[in-house]
Amino acid sequence: MYFVPDNTDKCGLYMCKLCENKFLSLDVNETTDCPYCSEDVCYEIGPDETLEDNTNTATLVKVLEGEDVEKYDSLLSLAITGGNYEWI
Repeated sequence: MYFVPDNTDKCGLYMCKLCENKFLSLDVNETTDCPYCSEDVCYEIGPDETLEDNTNTATLVKVLEGEDVEKYDSLLSLAITGGNYEWI
């Protein structure tokens, strides 16, 4: 998910090792599926590949709590909208 709901107390900041996009998720696990890359996952794997190579590509960078959730959500929103901060 790109944005977290209002009044969220805890979330995870993730970075994908394939596309290097950063996003917030309500899940706070070590790894998760990237919302950007997960649409392009090829489930046809060869004999030398595993399905894990194509899933769980995003790793947890930081656990955000309290005010940090809203701050990071606003910063990522600015990055996605191209810096249009008039809506804040």
